[in-house]
Amino acid sequence: MSDYRRIADRIADDIATGRLRPGQRLPPQRAFARRRGIAPSTAGRVYGELVRRGLVVGEVGRGTFVRAAPAGPAGQALIEPGPAAAPVNLELNYPVTPGQPELLAPVLAPLLRPDVLAEALLPAAATGTEAAREAAATLLTTPGWRPAPERLLFTGNARQAIAAVLASLVRPGGRVGVEQLTYPLVKEIAARLGITLVPLAGDASGLLPPAVAAAHRSAPLSALYVQPTLHNPTSLTTSRPRLLQLAQLVHDLNLPVVEDRIWSFLREPGDPLAVHAPALTHVVDGLSKRVAPGLTAGFLVVPPHRVDAVARAVRSGGWSAGRFALEAAVRWAGEGTVARLVAAKRADAARRQRILAEELAGFAVRSDPGAYFAWWELPAPWRADTFTAAAAAHGIAVTPGPAFAVAPGHTPDAVRLGLASAPEPDLRRALRTLAHVAARRAGDRTGP
Repeated sequence: MSDYRRIADRIADDIATGRLRPGQRLPPQRAFARRRGIAPSTAGRVYGELVRRGLVVGEVGRGTFVRAAPAGPAGQALIEPGPAAAPVNLELNYPVTPGQPELLAPVLAPLLRPDVLAEALLPAAATGTEAAREAAATLLTTPGWRPAPERLLFTGNARQAIAAVLASLVRPGGRVGVEQLTYPLVKEIAARLGITLVPLAGDASGLLPPAVAAAHRSAPLSALYVQPTLHNPTSLTTSRPRLLQLAQLVHDLNLPVVEDRIWSFLREPGDPLAVHAPALTHVVDGLSKRVAPGLTAGFLVVPPHRVDAVARAVRSGGWSAGRFALEAAVRWAGEGTVARLVAAKRADAARRQRILAEELAGFAVRSDPGAYFAWWELPAPWRADTFTAAAAAHGIAVTPGPAFAVAPGHTPDAVRLGLASAPEPDLRRALRTLAHVAARRAGDRTGP
């Protein structure tokens, strides 16, 4: 994380000192990566950081250029610094509710006994422990589904679970179908594994089965990665009829599925795609959002015939969960701590959505009333990169829409707002500021 920011700092210094002049084109990201001896994905993060800071702009088909400071309407600068205020990060999205540490601490106390701690500090296998499998199976249960404990595997977090499943399913050069907008870290995982992501169209009901079928006909897909419940970044939940259609399609195509359910705890329990396609679906979930990011575990529910293959991928990737985290998870789940946190976070997310609705009323914001994030389709003439830079000038970090786009050159003029991490007063202040910034340039609102 710090490496790409240090590189971005050096480029920023070159811009500040004039070694890189306004309008000068930066090298293509792959060429930049070769010159610096870094991974292409790291180069992408460097360029993304420079965009976020408002120092460069990417133009589809032309490249990335050092930004000048062109005048806007009425001679206003494109990016105007805001009044000094504490920074607010709406990129991070880790929910922590009031009283959470006090709720978690008593359950951890027994783990600090020397005899118990000695056991908890031993290495953990990908299959975890019997207690962990039972606890995870209970935690993931929905009205129509309870995963068999023997199909449970564990990783350090849900991202590692995604990486392990994809590594076990897809050879380098293979193709994986994903929604047109998808979790950015899946893009990074795919780049590291040498996997090609294929963007697939969807609508208000979810991923379109004909789009999946057409992509598979053009060149076989090795797998499908989907987020049917509270899709990140749009917070869309796939309708049950569409879920049944997808299940039938993947059965007909014999197409493995990676089903990411990391945010599903925020909705009333709904059955996963795995209920309808159990022999093909690999369910990914974890504790980072339910509990806390610092002491977490990733869960994998895999088809029975895939347990050994995925377990090997977990071991070879070094993605195994820590035994201490598993022991903590067993106690938190067994004593009702996770259930209490889930209830508190559902209420917290609903309050934050109400703040969002109040402060961004009249703008094109797509979100679920129970989600911890929102997708803001910006008013013209804003573009994602310029708005992200304008927000940064006011001390507010947002995630530009292109970070989620899979198709080359697809740059949606939207930003994702993470609502979970900022204290509620800071969240309200930040959203009010963003509304004012957006309205001032859009010209069709006076803003609050």
